[in-house]
Amino acid sequence: MTQYRITKAAAYTINVAMAVVATISPLLFSTFYSEYGISYSLLGLLVLINFCTQLGIDLLFSFFSHKFNIALTVRLTPLLTVAGILLFAVLPFLFPQYAYAGLALGTIVFAASGGLSEVLISPIIAAIPSPDPERAMSRLHSVYAWGVVGVVLVSSGVLLAIGRENWHWLVLGWGIVPAVAAVLFFCAKIPPMQTPEKTAGAVGLFASKPLILCILCIFFGGASECTMSQWASGYLEQALGLEKIWGDIFGVAMFALMLGLGRTLYGAFGKRIYKVLIFGSAGAAVCYLAAALTPVPIIGLIACGLTGLCVSMLWPGSLIAVTDHFPNANVAVFALMAAGGDLGASIGPQITGLIADAVIASPSAANFAAELGWTAEQLGMKAGILCCAVFPILAVVFSVLIYKISKHKPFGLPLSEKK
Repeated sequence: MTQYRITKAAAYTINVAMAVVATISPLLFSTFYSEYGISYSLLGLLVLINFCTQLGIDLLFSFFSHKFNIALTVRLTPLLTVAGILLFAVLPFLFPQYAYAGLALGTIVFAASGGLSEVLISPIIAAIPSPDPERAMSRLHSVYAWGVVGVVLVSSGVLLAIGRENWHWLVLGWGIVPAVAAVLFFCAKIPPMQTPEKTAGAVGLFASKPLILCILCIFFGGASECTMSQWASGYLEQALGLEKIWGDIFGVAMFALMLGLGRTLYGAFGKRIYKVLIFGSAGAAVCYLAAALTPVPIIGLIACGLTGLCVSMLWPGSLIAVTDHFPNANVAVFALMAAGGDLGASIGPQITGLIADAVIASPSAANFAAELGWTAEQLGMKAGILCCAVFPILAVVFSVLIYKISKHKPFGLPLSEKK
């Protein structure tokens, strides 16, 4: 509808801003290491801080969304993103001796805005009247994927031009994106969205079997997506021997490119989301196994890219499935879904790293790697990816279960949630 045209533009823009805050920090890890002497363990902790903050916001809105002015919160969210980006860029510049504290504080602030965006933007798009809600949701999430591609390519080019020591200006420049989103949201009409009337109503959602299955779908879908997306660069560097800049481009950017392509194609032509979830999960499992087991580098590279295509609809597809079962889904439902996705997105990559470190530290694994003609790092990375193939495999299982329920689904929320 024309009255929501600005609203959609604002939603798309804040999704690009989410791509900025999710991508810019990992791209600058090597810069922070060389400029401030911050260990990789502490830098990796920034990613965990990001996801834990988002998860906390998700859970807060799951149970207490009725306490918030939703329209006002939506409009303030991009301003919170701007504040986080400013802190992230300026504090290490002003107080280099406390650089990590500044980075952590900025991460917490813009991660909070990312959590709010996850909780609120999808229900906004779902609440806008549309002849094809599935494609509208897919288009929203495709913007995020294309945003990641843009952030990686533009940031790489800008840093090459101005020098990595001037990274502050790059981050400040990206602050323009949420600033534009803020202007758009203050000019936009926010559609009415339901919230539970009380906390007990949100707790009662856990009695819904379809909702639990949808949460499990997005959990394993989020783990499948984020494990490969966060380790794609490291996999290509360690397992295939590519240099870091090419690992970033062919890892992060290529994965995001295929992610965006899948979501864009579904937004243009897609239907039958349950079959897309099943076959996408199965395809991702095959790609994980191929990446982990193949001795041929080009096959590993192709598997890494195709994983992005296969997982492209697992997260948004789970949201489409929950709106199919609950056409009047309220903010609490989307908050629970976001919490499930964020939990999977944080656990999956962490498990991969733990397995890789354990294998690398094992003398017997080092001997086995030598027999295969690999380094311990190559074996560790492949072992981590191989074990995490369980995520897309379980995503297949729960996608099949939610598909079976969809054939005779009870429409609407539990009685305690209806208004």
